[in-house]
Amino acid sequence: MSVRRTGTAAVAVLCLTLTAAGCSKREAGSATGGDGSTLSASEIKVALVPGGPHPYFQPWKDAGAEEGKELGLSEVTFNETAGWDQTKQNDVLSSLAAQGYNAFGIFGVSPENINSTFTDLTDQGFQVASLASCPAGDENKAAFCLATDVEVAAYRAAQAAIEAMGGEGSLVHLTGNRVDSNTQRRIAGVEKAVSETGGKVELIQTVTDIDVDLQSAQRAVADLLAAKGGDIDGIVTTAYNPAVAAAEGVKEAGLPIKVVAIDDDPSIISGVEEGSVAATVTQNPVGQAKVGTYALSKLLEGCTMKEPGVAVDSGSFVVTSDNVATYDDERSAKTDELMTAFQDDYLSC
Repeated sequence: MSVRRTGTAAVAVLCLTLTAAGCSKREAGSATGGDGSTLSASEIKVALVPGGPHPYFQPWKDAGAEEGKELGLSEVTFNETAGWDQTKQNDVLSSLAAQGYNAFGIFGVSPENINSTFTDLTDQGFQVASLASCPAGDENKAAFCLATDVEVAAYRAAQAAIEAMGGEGSLVHLTGNRVDSNTQRRIAGVEKAVSETGGKVELIQTVTDIDVDLQSAQRAVADLLAAKGGDIDGIVTTAYNPAVAAAEGVKEAGLPIKVVAIDDDPSIISGVEEGSVAATVTQNPVGQAKVGTYALSKLLEGCTMKEPGVAVDSGSFVVTSDNVATYDDERSAKTDELMTAFQDDYLSC
């Protein structure tokens, strides 16, 4: 998952605004509540906090709430009011902590700076997970990261597009914010798939910065098709809004371009069913919310991470007309597999 992220330079020091919580140094993934004690399920309040509003995160709300109810937690809330600004997201986290929330599943606005936020929260004894996106670089200061391996997902999407094109021709890649580390991984995944064709497929353009909203993506797709529509054999999209825009735009234009999308917006799934979309690669936001909530609660109950900061792939799934009716079963099975993996392999209880 990757979207536009702005205002990334300033990172608020949450410890200054939450003096009541205390600021003694703690290790991510250790077993503590805000005061250093373990907690019972009824004392645990989990906040799932994306960087701002986006269709991708909407399943978090119900999935987290359902998991919290099953576990007997005090509360699981979903807060998307950060507005894609890291300082605002830090303010949201401060407010939630002051309201008694003691575990946080966070999609950081700024992957380059989010470790500072994770450290501030962890030092106060809160449990923190990085969900749907890992910090930039090789270090994760949260207890764990549960996210799509975006390079693998993009590689699979590009492979599906190349197959739909018959293994040759001209390909265009539509994606999100160029400076986002996730976008760079997606670009690398697409380029890898193209390079494996030995020159039979040419990546003629990579269009970035068009996942701000659907209208921006629609304008970009319209401009692309007007300028180059007759020269394009395939379009691979690795961001939500460009996927919807490409599927709609190519269908309306009546062009014989093979489109491979990302995620499972209803319009995308309908396109796969009727054949106007060759394939889509879905992710697992439900699994991120359910497993993330579960693992955070277990950390507060006394478990520890065997490998603090571990990155876990939440899964990606190629959907074609062959499996469009059953793909969600595969995704649900992956969520069950992840839950078992946290119980057996990642947590020490």
